[in-house]
Amino acid sequence: MATPQTITLSVPDVSCEHCVKTVTDTLTQQPSIQDVKVDLNAKTVSFTYDPERVNMTDIETALDDAGYPVAK
Repeated sequence: MATPQTITLSVPDVSCEHCVKTVTDTLTQQPSIQDVKVDLNAKTVSFTYDPERVNMTDIETALDDAGYPVAK
């Protein structure tokens, strides 16, 4: 198992508690993602994940499919 990594992503379309729930639910359904924290004011999401079990492309695709694309 790789060392878990913590990352923060900019998700500019997060604007309400429903958005927070959707983003949290989407990420926690991915393998190895935990400790999801959405900052509504900063429009960011932070989480810890195992890069050997899930890659950033899959994470970004899942968020995009849920309607919350990651800002590049």
